[in-house]
Amino acid sequence: MGKKNENHSFISKYNIRWVVLITIWTFVLAIVFTIITEGLVKNLSILLAFIILIFIILVGIFFDIIGIAVTSAKEKPFHAMAANRVGGARYAIRLVRNASQVSNFCNDVIGDISGIVSGAIGATIIYKLVNIYSIGNASILSIIITSLVAAFTVGGKAFGKNVAISNSENIIFKIAKLFNFVERRLKLDMLPDTKNNKR
Repeated sequence: MGKKNENHSFISKYNIRWVVLITIWTFVLAIVFTIITEGLVKNLSILLAFIILIFIILVGIFFDIIGIAVTSAKEKPFHAMAANRVGGARYAIRLVRNASQVSNFCNDVIGDISGIVSGAIGATIIYKLVNIYSIGNASILSIIITSLVAAFTVGGKAFGKNVAISNSENIIFKIAKLFNFVERRLKLDMLPDTKNNKR
């Protein structure tokens, strides 16, 4: 009996169910987005492929900002808003209380998937350039494009972290209003309402 309680305590403490669920979802989403983007980019011009690559990088940076903001934000300002019945305030509290899961999804799941997809798009662009312009030494081109993707991603996230930390409450409130609108329209319970603990 004691061993069963210990196992249950371990699962609850480290949220093992969430870990398993998010691992499976990441695997599925990574496959789906990679297949879609690779198939799309193959049929586009190099210019449009570069535009999609930049868009994917920006998506990763955007979600990284949300992930950092939710771990930096405090509940207290949103409680005051909720008391005054400000729309989206209660959802902002839910976001902050679920900071671990939200940041994991934004920073790790979306961040890693955008990294995988941008790498796949970069490889497709290299392949296109080599075939169109008959480039003999593809390794140099590969190094340049891969380095540019990495530099823009890291630089963008570094800038985004400063923005997220400085404006955490404002960012979370805007995201909360958006999520609250989507939840009301589509009747989707996007986050559990954890009242007793901040996870």
